[in-house]
Amino acid sequence: MPTVLITGASKGIGESTARLFAKAGWDLLLVARSESTLQSLSEELSLGGSKTFFEALDLSNPADVVPGISKLLENGLVPSVLINNAGAAWTGELITMPLQEWDWLLQVNLTSVFQVCSAIVPSMRAKGGLIINVSSHASRNAFPQWGAYCVSKAALASFTKCLAEEERIHGIRACTLTLGAVNTTLWDSETVQSDFDRESMLKVDQVAAELLHLSEQPSTQIIEDITLMPSAGVL
Repeated sequence: MPTVLITGASKGIGESTARLFAKAGWDLLLVARSESTLQSLSEELSLGGSKTFFEALDLSNPADVVPGISKLLENGLVPSVLINNAGAAWTGELITMPLQEWDWLLQVNLTSVFQVCSAIVPSMRAKGGLIINVSSHASRNAFPQWGAYCVSKAALASFTKCLAEEERIHGIRACTLTLGAVNTTLWDSETVQSDFDRESMLKVDQVAAELLHLSEQPSTQIIEDITLMPSAGVL
């Protein structure tokens, strides 16, 4: 069976993606902060025949990322697809944003992706693979009160392009799934203040289906970036 590693796998997009990939016959490596939720999900998905391993890991702590991913790989599965899905947001004016919050957001949305890739890519090189970084249309637009988030996602998009160029020689592809607003628990975060119509947002199952579609592309081609937006437009 092919193997996928998913970050932010305990809820929202990540959980829905894990369930869909398991249904499609993939083995799973799952990363998120909540050990109890990951264990419950892993046990459930294993009943369907998928080998499922997990590591409880806080990606906002840079010292824990590489050791945590390395420990997860000790289970013997090498991902053919890596989905960097975990992310966070903060709303407020750029010039009044505390440096601590800036560092936290950049760590979760950008630096942790670099760290996960640094830990995973060397093991992928023998057989090739695909890296999907989940981004946002905020990477291409400027939204008041969302400046730091826009910056982090714009940097992630650039990182993905650079990684794709460097790793092509090793048979590793990298692409971006660019999303409009998705109805997840991100909107309930203490760091996010918004009044968007969540019923008009994308559903997590729609995003999971697109991630599976990208993952099932033959190794001889790459969809470099695909944008999925709510039909209602920008919320």
